[in-house]
Amino acid sequence: MTNDTSLLQLKNISREFPSTEGGTPLEVLRNLSMDVARGESIAIIGPSGCGKSTLLNLIGTLDQPTDGAIAFDGRDLIALNDDELALLRNREMGFIFQNHHLLAQCTVMENVLVPTLAHGRVTNEEERARHLLNRVGLGERLSHRPGQLSGGERQRVAVVRALINQPQLLLADEPTGALDQTTADQLGQLLVELNAEENVTLITVTHSAKLADRMARTV
Repeated sequence: MTNDTSLLQLKNISREFPSTEGGTPLEVLRNLSMDVARGESIAIIGPSGCGKSTLLNLIGTLDQPTDGAIAFDGRDLIALNDDELALLRNREMGFIFQNHHLLAQCTVMENVLVPTLAHGRVTNEEERARHLLNRVGLGERLSHRPGQLSGGERQRVAVVRALINQPQLLLADEPTGALDQTTADQLGQLLVELNAEENVTLITVTHSAKLADRMARTV
């Protein structure tokens, strides 16, 4: 279902949600197909309620389609069980949300290392964390807690956390939505740079035309 250049393929994806009143199901996505190349950067845009976040959740295996097929790096995601999907999300996907979801009681370094706790591999995670935090300008903030950081700094920590396990795919849902315009522009540029430097495929949902223009392709 995939080829050497494709990382992700969606074929005839549909997603319906049951009606709360037992009537006609709510159809959010219908027969959507998309092919994402390795290393590509894509912006998903559209009005509120059109299904952008639903699509991102399906790609990130946080939800399952009602119909259709999804392949990631040659694997049929629909065929994987919950444990296999959890392992795939941890090792091969990184997630960035509008709100950073950092742990208030943990330092910057501890927050970044949280995703490494699940896989139990002995690698150079702390060295990589230091490298990435220096790269995003937070090398002097390793022992600070989220409450001591600005909104832009917290979101940069979230970006590093998403990259710590060297994922193939980075999924960002309105990553600049809670930031002022200047900080949003800086984060958008950082995401584009890391897309190239880390050789990670980037898919971002956004209402920002400026952020979408930074991506190689808009859907």
